[in-house]
Amino acid sequence: MFPDRSSVSRLRRSLVSGALSGLVGRSILPPLVLLLSVACERGGKTDGASDATRRPVVVATTTMLADMVRALAADDAEVIGLMAPGVDPHTYELPARAIGRIRGADVIVYNGLLLEGKIAEVLQPLAEQGRAVVSVGDTLPPERLIQPEHFAGHGDPHVWGDASLWRLAIRPVRDALTAALPGRADAIAGRAAEYEAEIDALDAWIRGRVAEVPAERRIVVTSHDAFNYFGRAYGFEVAGVQGISTATDAGIADIVGMADLVKKRGIRAIFVETSVSKATIERVARDAGVKIGGTLFSDSCGPAGAVETVGGETYDTGTYAGMMKHNVNAIVEALK
Repeated sequence: MFPDRSSVSRLRRSLVSGALSGLVGRSILPPLVLLLSVACERGGKTDGASDATRRPVVVATTTMLADMVRALAADDAEVIGLMAPGVDPHTYELPARAIGRIRGADVIVYNGLLLEGKIAEVLQPLAEQGRAVVSVGDTLPPERLIQPEHFAGHGDPHVWGDASLWRLAIRPVRDALTAALPGRADAIAGRAAEYEAEIDALDAWIRGRVAEVPAERRIVVTSHDAFNYFGRAYGFEVAGVQGISTATDAGIADIVGMADLVKKRGIRAIFVETSVSKATIERVARDAGVKIGGTLFSDSCGPAGAVETVGGETYDTGTYAGMMKHNVNAIVEALK
């Protein structure tokens, strides 16, 4: 299906005006122009594969979303995770090879709420063309989004920190997959129900585990404000040296202020993050004379197959549930 002339004209004007400036390097702008200004092949059929034999392609931006999509799609679709484990989505730049993957996808799932930086400027025009593009953050109840005063009127994007809220993202993903695979609707619905049950069990497990930490010690200090939803859901104060996004660096005043807070409140431990440089939080730890309590997965799951065993329970930190269990175990053991 080809976009109409007015759509092409608007997209070209948008590119000329520099709407996508800074998203990708100059070397990949031509493929990006091609992506947005020429015909988009819905489904990206390749190698002569027939509609009867080709599996739909689903692109998910973050590792948390890739885990969800894989759980729901199983072998019925080819699932491509755009970001590797440990990648910071706030500063992620779209590489040239990802252009073709996005262009050829039947379904594209992203977090939204400004988490992935300017990737939305690529995805929104595709959605306007009728492509199956799901921004899960925009499907969540607005009243459940945290609205930080310093985040330009946008909701905090780190919604996966609250397992009960993250559960609500499952159904829109299920619906998008069902539309792409109508013949597999029952199977997808069954897997979605299983994943919802897994998240329900995770939420209950977290609540039981954090109960081991006395109320006065429930303060989580990290590199940036990625744990606001976690804190609200599970009864923790949270503080980050940087703000909601890691696109701007923390200044000396931020570091000094956080070190003073840690000393004043008698905080037992603070935490580094896998997706953010640990230099800032290590400086706070030195200045405050406090230990590093562990490393938390903030904006990314761990590597696939990275198995841990804590308290007799084994889990894979490359999954959403495993990532959350790792974080909770680290926090509880450091603060209780």
